[in-house]
Amino acid sequence: MGNDIGTGRRKTATARVYLKEGSGNIMINGRLPLKYFGRQLLVDDIKKPLVVSNMLNYFDIIVNTKGGGIVGQAGATRLGIARALVKIFPELKNILRQEKLLTRDPRMKERKKYGLAGARKAFQFSKR
Repeated sequence: MGNDIGTGRRKTATARVYLKEGSGNIMINGRLPLKYFGRQLLVDDIKKPLVVSNMLNYFDIIVNTKGGGIVGQAGATRLGIARALVKIFPELKNILRQEKLLTRDPRMKERKKYGLAGARKAFQFSKR
């Protein structure tokens, strides 16, 4: 089987996910998920593709993630895990697609426009 890689992105975060046969250990940037993210909610979120496909204890997962914040990195990791699973088991594609785990979240920060204070905020207007 070898090392299979899945790449996930969300906002400005990127995650490279490596799956290898094992017992369900997950390492994110060399740390355990709960130590890295600090919230059980995010840890459960990244495990969702494994739970949905009943593969929770079949793979050891190594994740290299950078950019963005912890929520963006968790979203990128989740997408990377789902994509790596589909590479190994193409028959899982429909199940993961129904759970919306293969869809990249397109929401990004809106750029600042010239003549404005921010993306939409205008400078204070004074009539006199």
